[in-house]
Amino acid sequence: MTELLKPATTAQPRGLLDQLNGPHHRAALNVFLFIVIAHWAEHLTQAYQIWVLDWPLPKSKGMLGLAYPWLVTSEWMHYGYALIMLIGLFTLRRGFVGRNRAWWTAALVIQFWHHIEHLLLFVQAQSGHFLFGKPVATSLLQLVFPRVELHLFYNTVVFLPMVIAMYLHLRPNAAELAESSCSCHPAERQLADA
Repeated sequence: MTELLKPATTAQPRGLLDQLNGPHHRAALNVFLFIVIAHWAEHLTQAYQIWVLDWPLPKSKGMLGLAYPWLVTSEWMHYGYALIMLIGLFTLRRGFVGRNRAWWTAALVIQFWHHIEHLLLFVQAQSGHFLFGKPVATSLLQLVFPRVELHLFYNTVVFLPMVIAMYLHLRPNAAELAESSCSCHPAERQLADA
């Protein structure tokens, strides 16, 4: 009976997706961005090793690869990262609205394809059956572009719309601010409510 007499409160997000796209959106984006930037650092270090230091490709393994060489040659790591990126982009998408959601969705679509390419590489590496008559696991676009350059390109074309989405998300217009329910811009919301 006392439950019926309590004043109604505003509904709090209940599920994990609601939490990550509501009160914890900013924190979730920061963790996700840290993972993305750490991966970028690996690709940029490998590119530096190849094109500036002129190391041979087998020795150019990025930062982690120098300490743990098996990581770079493991399709488990590459596929795992592609999957984490796909899950992160999908999971955090609901927190975006308006213009920023369109850019975030573009990153998600591109990452979905990037994930398919890594899935092809992963399946070939696990089965030992390589496609296209190649002696190693090969993705579709790897038939046209070298692997290092291709995956540097993939990460760039996923990262750029993500950055645009986050920039726009943190600078919402009035309609986006009204539609948003995340924790990324509390100061603007307070000004709008005043």
